[in-house]
Amino acid sequence: MDHSYLNYDETLAVQESAHEKDPRDKLISAGPASLSDQELLAIILNGGIRNKLSSTATQELLDHLDQEKGIPAVKDLSLFPGMGTLKACAIVAMLELGRRRFAAAGKRITQPQDIYPLIRHHANRRQERFICLSLNGAHEVLAIRLVTIGLVNRTIVHPREVFADPLLDRATAVVVAHNHPSGQLTPSNEDDEITTRLKAAAEILGLHLLDHLIFSETTYLSYRQTGRLFS
Repeated sequence: MDHSYLNYDETLAVQESAHEKDPRDKLISAGPASLSDQELLAIILNGGIRNKLSSTATQELLDHLDQEKGIPAVKDLSLFPGMGTLKACAIVAMLELGRRRFAAAGKRITQPQDIYPLIRHHANRRQERFICLSLNGAHEVLAIRLVTIGLVNRTIVHPREVFADPLLDRATAVVVAHNHPSGQLTPSNEDDEITTRLKAAAEILGLHLLDHLIFSETTYLSYRQTGRLFS
């Protein structure tokens, strides 16, 4: 068993700040970490712009960005209904600045608490997101990718989809995670079956499945920490 990964802090809950009507007020009073992705996007797109995007349009744009493997081109985003070149430029510039200054690459994973902040922004999505983190031999993050978007209570995952990119990354270990939109973290039978199948496939490919996290907006469940995943 990987004991270097099992030095856990028992405090799992992360409390959300109280919601406020205007995301800009929330940003000022509680800081950027208290805002959802949709609220952050609304501030960027609607601040000082007369023709504001609706919350539905903002969520659709967020869903589109979730499926991009990199930073999209301005010309592609500008074709999105309600966007235009000005807003598309703001989005692309924001994504590039964030990539340069605060990218997760290089962060070392030693316990589940290290993983949760990197994926928590997916927790408030309406559908399950299945995510894979590629890690090197020192358990440093090489890449974080969205693998699939499922139905509200079910996501279909195949090992070839999960491990295709980590193999290209020359990863030696992976962490997988998915959100439960219901907020209930108890693993389903399907969650257990998927984990077992991925662990077996990883071993064949020479990869170490370090953990599987199920997470919500406030906390998470670690398969390894709860004894559901053994090395």
